[in-house]
Amino acid sequence: MTDTGAAGESVRTGPHATPAGTPAGVTGAVVAPDALRRERRGWYFYDWANSAFSSTVVTVFLGPYLSTVAGAAADAHGWVHPLGLDVRAKAVFPFAVTVSVIAQVLLLPVTGALIDHTGRKRGTLALFAYLGAFATMGLFFASGGRYLLAAGLFILANIALGCADVAYNAFLPDIAGPDERDAVSSRGWGFGYLGGGLLLALNLVVYLLHDSFGLSQAMAVRISLASAGVWWAAFTLIPLRRLRDHRRARTGESAFGAVRAGFAQLGVTLKDLRNRPVTLLFLLAFLIYNDGVQTVITLSATYATQELDLGQSVVIGAVLLVQFVAFGGALLLGRLADRYGTRRVVLTSLVAWTVVVVVSYTLQRGSITQFIVLAAVIGMVMGGTQALSRSLFSHLVPRGRTAEYFGFYEISDKGTSWIGPLVFAFALQVTDSYRSAIVSLVIFFVVGFVLLVAVDVPRGVREAGNPLPRRV
Repeated sequence: MTDTGAAGESVRTGPHATPAGTPAGVTGAVVAPDALRRERRGWYFYDWANSAFSSTVVTVFLGPYLSTVAGAAADAHGWVHPLGLDVRAKAVFPFAVTVSVIAQVLLLPVTGALIDHTGRKRGTLALFAYLGAFATMGLFFASGGRYLLAAGLFILANIALGCADVAYNAFLPDIAGPDERDAVSSRGWGFGYLGGGLLLALNLVVYLLHDSFGLSQAMAVRISLASAGVWWAAFTLIPLRRLRDHRRARTGESAFGAVRAGFAQLGVTLKDLRNRPVTLLFLLAFLIYNDGVQTVITLSATYATQELDLGQSVVIGAVLLVQFVAFGGALLLGRLADRYGTRRVVLTSLVAWTVVVVVSYTLQRGSITQFIVLAAVIGMVMGGTQALSRSLFSHLVPRGRTAEYFGFYEISDKGTSWIGPLVFAFALQVTDSYRSAIVSLVIFFVVGFVLLVAVDVPRGVREAGNPLPRRV
């Protein structure tokens, strides 16, 4: 039977239930339903906290603002010269995204291995969440032509976001049983979109009415960027109070010894991945198609302002629409996954993403209606694609090694796209056309679709030693 609490939370109880707080495949542990619901709600609040960075900073304000700041430092031909390199001012932001993710490729798997070695998920979440939040607050001081300061703070914040999310995602098998993860993961994403949307709505008021507040437009943007860091820091307190480490943390080990053991554990994980071909194939598929998803999300505001000649207020309104539509979309796709299977729903969403990218190439310059309609479609599939991918991957991860595996997964999750921004930036660098750059992203969804079709999920779940969910 189930015990249903507020907000639709369902906790399995009874003699045949596998407690959601028990690692996958383990039975017999007793988890108090009230305590479990408390942890889940705390877990949801971290998505509420850090989604402000994704919506306000990454998706809306920083791309256009950084292009403007870099433009103020550019030469007569529109080029800046960081470290002696020749870079178009408008390509600084996508290159900054790429640099941050190259660093994540090196750091996130090590972070995951270190978490599993030490057992300190909660402490790692706190460390990197606050590092990212304070770096985001620092964007307030990136004015004038200080594009290197803005780019550097963004790179630091994005790296911290990824490291914190490794710990955050690794909590999912601890708080949700095999048949509950699609729903729990979808609620987390949906709650995050509400939080990110609420702060974005407040920032929209500040931006549109900046004259009424006695602010310049640039100051309104700087305040909005800093507000995302304040929001992130404040609401992270809730999950830190409610989440707990589900295995005893190591004591008496030096920091150097822990790091060394983390690197050793990473080597073990890499060898283990080679022995799990299904998990490895899914991870490859996800890294490719989600790279396309994240690149579209990250660079949509820049595309709208620079290519479609839409005002910043239109872009903010569209992104705000996406946030609230994505809340419903995440819950809807979670329900569809329960009925038709998680992989099938994700595959369908990839078809929708392909259509979105192709249609975006044809949008008329200055057409607000076309852009808003396309934004609504993105909102419907965005949350579900990400939430269901996370829950599906959790079934393919061996018990006790969730953070290690999510360290690789997080390389292309939630604003940490890897190859996509590089492809976009080089296409823009070569063609000087945003339309050519955006349509180049189709390849990510096509290749990701083909690879995901080849993933034998039931086999992968069995290889990981986990119970098979009712539908995959």
